[in-house]
Amino acid sequence: MLYAKDYRMQAWQKKRGKWGTLALTYLVYAVFGGICGGLARFYIGEIVWFVLAGAFTLGLTMQSLKVMRDDKPTVNDIFSGFKNFGNAFLAHLINSILIFLWTLLLIIPGIIKAYSYSMTFYIMCDDPSISANDARKKSMELMRGNKWRLFCLQFSFIGWWLLSLLTLGILALWIAPYEQAATAAFYQSLLPPTPAEPQNEPTVDADQAPPDLFDNGVRL
Repeated sequence: MLYAKDYRMQAWQKKRGKWGTLALTYLVYAVFGGICGGLARFYIGEIVWFVLAGAFTLGLTMQSLKVMRDDKPTVNDIFSGFKNFGNAFLAHLINSILIFLWTLLLIIPGIIKAYSYSMTFYIMCDDPSISANDARKKSMELMRGNKWRLFCLQFSFIGWWLLSLLTLGILALWIAPYEQAATAAFYQSLLPPTPAEPQNEPTVDADQAPPDLFDNGVRL
């Protein structure tokens, strides 16, 4: 059984020598978000951002998987999701609508569904031909019994995000891809092992372990 700390260590090790590229990628993402935010008073920015969000999310997800699979990431990865723009948009649209409807019942059901659909874009990266709705359904299957584990993993980054506040959000350019890579490691652990490549728990070099900020000791 892997714990939150194990996924963070995997991501930390895989990101060695790639921090600059990943931070620059998220800077580009933030710039686009800022431009759309500047147009918010005309409602144009909000609409444009909603339309583009799926493609950007798919691109960032592809990049995180490349990192975890020892492929070289590039800043252009953020635009790779536009190659499957229609499906990415539908995935974002369907997930957003369903999460919103579940949230109307109470906040908790909406949060639960958000975690149920959280692997949608990872699945689309591995199978570009899958439909948005089928990817959502497959995500629900993968996350059955694993929603709390992902919550614990994300919560384990609370120390980093608190530290980011002290840097006026600048540190977020490094924290966001770090958390995304850890989530990619989590996704890969949910996949069934192939006959040729049995799924083993990876060994971690203690000398390469990340600093443990506000470690909450949460076990997955």
